[in-house]
Amino acid sequence: MKKLALHWQILLGMAAGVVFALIMTNFSWGADFVGDWIKPFGNIFINALKLIAVPLILASLVKGISDLKDISKLSKMGTRTIATYIVTTIIAVSIGLLLVNLIGPGRTISEETRSDLISSYEGDASVRISDAQKQKEAGPLQALEDLVPSNIFGAASDNSNMLQVIFFAIFFGIGLILIPEKTAKPVKDFFDGFNEVILKMIDLIMLTAPYGVFALLAALVVESPSADLFAALAMYALTVLLGLALMIGVYVLLVWVFTKNTPSFFINGIAPAQLLAFSTSSSAATLPVTMERVEEHMGVNKEVTSFVLPIGATINMDGTSLYQAVAAVFIAQAFGMDLTLGAQLGIIATATLASIGSAAVPGAGMVMLVIVLAQAGIPEAGLALIFAVDRPLDMCRTTVNVTGDAAVSLMVAKSVDMMGPPNVKEWDDDYHPEEETLAKTEKV
Repeated sequence: MKKLALHWQILLGMAAGVVFALIMTNFSWGADFVGDWIKPFGNIFINALKLIAVPLILASLVKGISDLKDISKLSKMGTRTIATYIVTTIIAVSIGLLLVNLIGPGRTISEETRSDLISSYEGDASVRISDAQKQKEAGPLQALEDLVPSNIFGAASDNSNMLQVIFFAIFFGIGLILIPEKTAKPVKDFFDGFNEVILKMIDLIMLTAPYGVFALLAALVVESPSADLFAALAMYALTVLLGLALMIGVYVLLVWVFTKNTPSFFINGIAPAQLLAFSTSSSAATLPVTMERVEEHMGVNKEVTSFVLPIGATINMDGTSLYQAVAAVFIAQAFGMDLTLGAQLGIIATATLASIGSAAVPGAGMVMLVIVLAQAGIPEAGLALIFAVDRPLDMCRTTVNVTGDAAVSLMVAKSVDMMGPPNVKEWDDDYHPEEETLAKTEKV
């Protein structure tokens, strides 16, 4: 399996898990064997994702905020960049919530299957439902009060307090910007290194993803073999894909309205970066190609691309945020939970803030989903329901992330009057753009 790309390994793990579980259901002892000897490895994989959530958000967010010190020099560009990224993220999450509530993929699950699901995760689900009930009974400003932790170590010890960790990380990052650069440098260097270590840990966890998916799918099929569960999963995947397609339409529309560039100009310009993003599932790995396409083929000044696009690769994860919103509500629907308007508004806030700290590497979106689920009081064990189709969706949402970065760079460049004609290289026998693209990618 080492010679195969990770997404193919995960797809094989999915298929093998389903086939293995179907074979085991033919034996009287099969379900117990899967539950005792296979499912624990899936739980270990989920725990590893939960383990990395707090360090990831802390490291990525502090690094992302501290990297924005250039706003003092480019205040006009910086303000418009951050504001546009936040607006597009809110639009993405809102589209996801609208679609998942209209389509209701989780509501297609029969009551019998839902009862089986709840009984399978009874302990976790009952705790979450109880927490959700407490939130309904709380005062109108309770959410604001809960945002500020009294003890950061206490907040970091529980994933359900992730907004408190995000608050601390933002507060810490702002403090880091405001102190003298010489004083801040050792702290910033620490978090830069810390962030690299966390990203490497994610890489290591994702290496076990094929086996984790095998265990999760095998347990899911054995414990709830109803066909309607898989039909609901297919509807969930289609809902995410529809939302991502609509989000690309939003980008095209924004570029058309604000920069007067035609949809074909934008799509043709960014298409190579989109394909690379789809194949690597990493907006960071795609960044050199994205910058080249936006500069050379769309006429955006290098000063804009070097500022806007790296920040976008760190804090602009519209596709990921949209997917998190759909996934959270889908899991809640699957467990028969009725999310209030307040809870769904909380999902918008949490997914928007979580996207700021979402690492630009494959699989980070699943880690950040832990934050959204915990904050909304949705059983985290529901990750097992959606991880089977996560890798293909990860490829699609990374494509949207990169497209969003390019769209925002065009709009910001237009707003600060730093756009010119495209500087497209002439095609000749000695120019091979695919080799240039490969060389740029290998440097990452």
